[in-house]
Amino acid sequence: MAHPLTDKITQQMAMQQANGLLRQRHELNATAHQAESVIDFSHNDYLGLASAPELADALYQGALLYGVGSKASPLVSGYSQAHTMLEQKLCDITGHQAGMLFCSGFSANNALMKTLFSTTDTVIADKLVHASIIDGIQDSGAKLLRYLHNDIDSAARLLAKHPNSVLITESVFSMDGDSAPMSDLSTLCRQHNSLLIVDDAHGFGVLNENRVTVNHADIQVVTFGKALGCQGAAILASQQVIDFLVANARHYIYSTALSPANAHLAFSALALIEQQPDRIIQLNDNIALFRCLARDAGIVLTESKTAIQPIIIGDNTSTMAVAESLAKKGFKVGAIRSPTVPQGSARLRITLNAKHTSAQIHQLVAQLAVLLIDKPIENQ
Repeated sequence: MAHPLTDKITQQMAMQQANGLLRQRHELNATAHQAESVIDFSHNDYLGLASAPELADALYQGALLYGVGSKASPLVSGYSQAHTMLEQKLCDITGHQAGMLFCSGFSANNALMKTLFSTTDTVIADKLVHASIIDGIQDSGAKLLRYLHNDIDSAARLLAKHPNSVLITESVFSMDGDSAPMSDLSTLCRQHNSLLIVDDAHGFGVLNENRVTVNHADIQVVTFGKALGCQGAAILASQQVIDFLVANARHYIYSTALSPANAHLAFSALALIEQQPDRIIQLNDNIALFRCLARDAGIVLTESKTAIQPIIIGDNTSTMAVAESLAKKGFKVGAIRSPTVPQGSARLRITLNAKHTSAQIHQLVAQLAVLLIDKPIENQ
């Protein structure tokens, strides 16, 4: 006899399959060398550090120095010199007083929201903030209000009605690639005695002039799996806030700490970015080249000036069809569907990185032009 739970699983997966929404894992080529046969425009390794020889050596050296695992939670015996050094380096870069490390950006955001807020709090968030933020706020029981995406007037109206609250935004939005009006939001929050929390996952390490610091954000979440090319995340804030989170965040108290080898690796990645500023210059050159070629080919882009370049197609089926056609030509791109993005705004999520060559970008745009212009797809 089938169990009701297995019946529910079967029905839900069948429905997802029918609607083109079933998520499945696909194993990548085993090694970095084998992966060279595919030109990858899907990942978030913006500066090409995930395969940098200097960082492979740093991970090895970190394992020799500290071992491969932290062995315990940070409050037991899992907090090492490697963690302290990384936290201090992040504070030096951003200006915050203190930090604490997590194994992923999702766990950092989720722990922050669930620990910081309760049913007595009002939280105002951009309409497009990450799922980890929404889940954490909902779990906290706080009152959640949403302002129109990157709309200062909409945010101002909510802050005027709810002063002494908290506003949350991303620095660079993960699906649209556009940047938040950070200075305006910061000024607005000060006017209404509200705190500003910034999820800086996709901006940290690649934004120069517009990078987020303590001058903008009261609390800043940074991740290491994007520009730094490794693993982990950090919450950066005042000493008071970090002390409170260390003492109360269940994610932090009951999880094995980020391995010290990975903390050493992230520290080394930060140093490498400082030593090799040409990586950011090359990334920005590649973004400009892609946008120029796409415009000349008649491909409609959003206003994003970052490494994330969405091409809105509309329906899920057509989006998957284009992505699969590109894959057959040797190009891997993200195919983003609802509910990750609003229904009707399914898209190709093309991400540029510093290692892409001019020839590769030209080839990608040429294939996109064939699929999107020469052979227009439904609902484009």
